[in-house]
Amino acid sequence: MNIYIFYIQPKQKIYKGRNDFWDMQIITKQEARLKREEIVDRILNGEVFIYPTDTIYGIGCDATNSKAVQKIREIKQRPDQPFSVIAPSFEWIKKNCVLTAEAEKWLKQLPGPLTLILKLKNPKCVAKEVVPKQDGTLGVRIPAHWIWGITEKADVPIVTTSVNITDKPFMTNLDDLEPEISGHISFALDEGPKEGRPSKIIHLDKEEVKIRER
Repeated sequence: MNIYIFYIQPKQKIYKGRNDFWDMQIITKQEARLKREEIVDRILNGEVFIYPTDTIYGIGCDATNSKAVQKIREIKQRPDQPFSVIAPSFEWIKKNCVLTAEAEKWLKQLPGPLTLILKLKNPKCVAKEVVPKQDGTLGVRIPAHWIWGITEKADVPIVTTSVNITDKPFMTNLDDLEPEISGHISFALDEGPKEGRPSKIIHLDKEEVKIRER
């Protein structure tokens, strides 16, 4: 007697917008824990994705991948303003950025909702498209959030920038995601509505420390 076994693949979730469907996979927080290796592989393969942080949602990619970073610039219609990155570790920051005594103090406040603007000592640590004007600085984050664990696992910096077209309101919920953005995103890590504010920016690239709330 012949026995046949059939495997049925689970149906992939896709994002449903206001009136349309876009082929963007949605991965819940619970699913992300189970699919961590897959998510890391997709990041390292150059995919652009949406993810939650300890503040708001961000659009990201491997910050060393020029093609992926440029794609985010095109999605956001942001030709030359610098992007910040989530650093994969404190060691990565110490290796690639200049840390004054004041910067060291602020670094001790991480993980948290801060972006530190630091002088670079290794400009090649990110793709040139991250900071197109090459002013010798880089914004770095270590969020108090599980997304940092994925960044650590990937062991590359991840672009972090709000989910919006430049000068438009940033997204707080996937239900509000505009088709101009979703149509270019591979997958989204969904944590439900996030009503926070963008991270506080601490300028540590000059002698005088400047703090900017957003």
